[in-house]
Amino acid sequence: MPDFPIDPYANIPRDAVVTAIDYPHGLHFAEHQHRRGQFAYAATGVISVFTAQGNWVVPPQRAIWVPAGVPHAMQMNGAVTMLNTYVRTRAVQRLGLPGHCQVLEVSELLRQLLIRARDIPPLYPQEGPQGQVMSLLLHEIAAMPALPLNAPLPAEPRLARVCRELLEQPSLEWGIDSMAERAGMSRRTFTRLFRQHSGISFVAWRQQACLLAAVIRLGKGEAVTRVAADLGYSSPSAFSNVFHKVLGATPSRYFAADRR
Repeated sequence: MPDFPIDPYANIPRDAVVTAIDYPHGLHFAEHQHRRGQFAYAATGVISVFTAQGNWVVPPQRAIWVPAGVPHAMQMNGAVTMLNTYVRTRAVQRLGLPGHCQVLEVSELLRQLLIRARDIPPLYPQEGPQGQVMSLLLHEIAAMPALPLNAPLPAEPRLARVCRELLEQPSLEWGIDSMAERAGMSRRTFTRLFRQHSGISFVAWRQQACLLAAVIRLGKGEAVTRVAADLGYSSPSAFSNVFHKVLGATPSRYFAADRR
């Protein structure tokens, strides 16, 4: 497998640099960090991102923001074309970009700006059309709404351990009682500590974990009926309803742009 650069333009004296690289299915980047913020747009394929704070999944034609200095690993699901925008710290501060990882929507304007920016050289003239494109690109990134596509890991070690087990085999069949027993806690203690350390209930977290797994599999072209059954939903329609409620579209519509 060929080598891929992790941070090729860390020292370029520009607020933003855009790169475009094709990655094969299954490519895994071990934990690493960047000196600049990274806006990673999945033009095709699905990207999984892992940190000590949780997991994120980036569907096709969406993106993830990873702040500078955050250790993270990445996994490519399907053939991925990734357009990375590396953002200098001063621009991050000026634009108010978040200090934590976040999956983001990508507007049609932002898509076109990314396509244009990939052909702009790293040392572009800051005054003139190319500089204006990069400036508009940064402002559009900062305006993108967040998507609920992460499963935060609780800071409490026992809870984090059982959550990792669920993430490895996601299913709605993981109940509160069985999780509490695995963690060596009473049901009451488990539910209290889970909300305290994750900010959401276990049931809501379990749904997020299953949704992440579903996005990965659907992004690779698996059938909704098979994915819904494997994750423990009562029917494909029940799964589609949850998917629509969280992401604003049915699975077929959500992935339609990528398939086209």
